[in-house]
Amino acid sequence: MAGGGGTRFWPLSRKNTPKQLLNLSGKDIMVNEAADRLLSLSGKDNLFVVTNASQAENMAHVMKGRVDSDHILSEPSARNTAACIGYAAFEILKKYGDGIMIITPSDAYIRDNDGFKSTLLRAVEAARKTQGLITIGITPTFPATGYGYIKAGGAGEIKPVERFVEKPDLARAEEYLKEGGYFWNSGMFVWRASTILSKFKTLLPDIYSDLERIAAAFGTPRERQIKEEIYPNIRSVSIDYGILERTDGIYTVYGDFGWNDVGSWDVLCAIHPEDGDGNVKVGNVYAADSKNSVIYSGGRLVAVLGVDNLIVVETPDAVLVCPKDRAQEVKRIAEGLRTCGKEEYL
Repeated sequence: MAGGGGTRFWPLSRKNTPKQLLNLSGKDIMVNEAADRLLSLSGKDNLFVVTNASQAENMAHVMKGRVDSDHILSEPSARNTAACIGYAAFEILKKYGDGIMIITPSDAYIRDNDGFKSTLLRAVEAARKTQGLITIGITPTFPATGYGYIKAGGAGEIKPVERFVEKPDLARAEEYLKEGGYFWNSGMFVWRASTILSKFKTLLPDIYSDLERIAAAFGTPRERQIKEEIYPNIRSVSIDYGILERTDGIYTVYGDFGWNDVGSWDVLCAIHPEDGDGNVKVGNVYAADSKNSVIYSGGRLVAVLGVDNLIVVETPDAVLVCPKDRAQEVKRIAEGLRTCGKEEYL
């Protein structure tokens, strides 16, 4: 899944270069790192990317050699994860008759690729064994308030899901870790294409009907026209709200492979080491008598003196300064810029 806007990484993340097209690690852009992790499991012929139509051309360019151009599925508009996943499931049914889907975001950071592969192989086996819907739960290492949680019960590696929990406050997150049986919801899933589509048909019949009409045009001269007519009007709902929280037969396979969704500037420490004062410094940066801050330079020297708990980001046309503990709110800036007519900065 590679269609998000990544607005919490403004001003580096923009409409045409969202987070998944950024090189935050210093190695490669995030979508290519995600593809490389999956290629050893699926092979190039079985790798699909779902992205926004406005990003599709750029996506094909930057991923050349990793994914076939006809496996880049473009959405005329963003309609959340349910539509995205259902669209891909219909495509797989068309090409293969059926198949087990491994669904991952394109913009997560994973430190242990071997551990990641091992976890996914266990999840694939669980999907075969249970014929259910498999979520990848991450063993929590601290009381995170920025992630959703999965409460799972039972012994063994395949645990039935009892409930999904929204992002908690700190006190509740601490309770979850103390109680045990809770996992971070990674947003990664494994299931048969036919299984998830049967859930769509029962629980999201309107979305199923819209996608079925698009799928009927696959491979015809009218495919693009039909998709552009129908897709923007599909109801926007997440796969979690639309299906996972409303059905049974959900299981979790848990993993511990150094996962972080790198959702905002304050967690850049998951990718880059902190200095002795707790600062993350990327690019042309000088920090004096400063601590616990994230300082990012896109080119010019960024110098800070006597600051604490700040995020400072420099790009050629914009500078962001905000308290580190308000990093989740950066998307409000993008929303405000759109409202006041400064869309050239988006």
